[in-house]
Amino acid sequence: MVELMSPAGNFISLRAALENGADSVYIGLADNNMRANVSNFSLKDVEEAVNITKEYSSKLYLCTNTIMKDRDIKKLEFDLELIKEYEVDALIVSDIGLVELANDIGIDPHMSVQENISNSYSLKTLKKLGVTRAVLSRELNIWEIAEIAKNSPIETEIFIHGAMCMAVSGRCFLSYGLYGKSANCGECLQPCRKKWTLNMAQDNDSDFFYEDDNNSSFILETIPDSEIEFEEDYLLNPNANSIQGVVSSKTNFISPNDLAMIDYIPQLLATGVDAFKIEGRARGADYVSAVTRVYREAIDAVENGLFIYKDSWIEDLEKVFNRGFDTGFYFHRPHEISSENQAQYTKKDIAKVVNYYSKIGVAELQIWDDLTVGDELLIQGKTTGSITQTIESMEINGEFVEFAKKNQNVAIAIDEKVRPNDFVYKLIKRDNIQK
Repeated sequence: MVELMSPAGNFISLRAALENGADSVYIGLADNNMRANVSNFSLKDVEEAVNITKEYSSKLYLCTNTIMKDRDIKKLEFDLELIKEYEVDALIVSDIGLVELANDIGIDPHMSVQENISNSYSLKTLKKLGVTRAVLSRELNIWEIAEIAKNSPIETEIFIHGAMCMAVSGRCFLSYGLYGKSANCGECLQPCRKKWTLNMAQDNDSDFFYEDDNNSSFILETIPDSEIEFEEDYLLNPNANSIQGVVSSKTNFISPNDLAMIDYIPQLLATGVDAFKIEGRARGADYVSAVTRVYREAIDAVENGLFIYKDSWIEDLEKVFNRGFDTGFYFHRPHEISSENQAQYTKKDIAKVVNYYSKIGVAELQIWDDLTVGDELLIQGKTTGSITQTIESMEINGEFVEFAKKNQNVAIAIDEKVRPNDFVYKLIKRDNIQK
């Protein structure tokens, strides 16, 4: 049975992953993982996260997968005793020096995708070093993955959903070059996700320009016209042999679409890999909840011999944060470029939970925006996780109402238990989503 692994950047996402069927969850240790710009987990938080994960009979993996200098390893070495005591199931590493440290302390080391493992010979070497699992390179196709998994002496893992990086296995220097913030140390500011323009110089050379939110421009590279391939929507002069002026408008041409393999779960299971990994520790709990649930349903359907593809799966994935979908390198080179967030709904902060009455299944909300029967709510909390609920009935002071104005308390019927101080968002349908 394949292991479904979900991301968590905080306790709300951790609970959302576990409530929706994750077999394991991976989290980041503050200052030592590839998502330094999210909240992450302190060393003390790790103990609580392990205990929560055990409640669901799932596993917890701790990411320490950045470039590590001597001072970083010495600090982590000091922390490893506690990490072992907390019973973390594995340490995800990208630095080969951490493998021996993890083994010495008695924690399984898993090799990160940052190592760009692309063949079974590397896996045999990693086994000798004491690695128990490796994430295979994102640049492999499905047939190469199947061959490697068949010959691997250790467990193998692949990504099945989430953001894809423009660089080989995430080894990017663009953020460091522009801002001094290293992606390989978890500080990526994602300039690749911004809009870029391609301007044509008078001497027929071409300049790539990046403009940040403050309209500061950087010239990235100058290359000859002959080495550039242009799309059909670029502005061409039919009476000249060269391109003139500014080419097209700003676009996200170095930002790939998200990976989404929900259509191909049977094929992925047939490769024989041991774990399916969902990317997204920097994304919200609603994303973690929806993506975990969808892939859980699909995997269970195949393993129970009842797989029939459901249109609702992709519809649910489209509702939460995404940059459009592609199949990565599994069948071909990624062929689409992303624009901004393509989620079909935005989240508007509108209320908090005041109380929950378990016997009658009713939540009392304090609202600071208007609410209507039929609105879809997203409710999130450290213990609740992330759940959605369509308002089917609503009361104020014991009377049924169809509409409630802001700055009052309302009662709504709700299927699942929520808790005081849980966050409440209204899901609002977005218009003009690019496809």
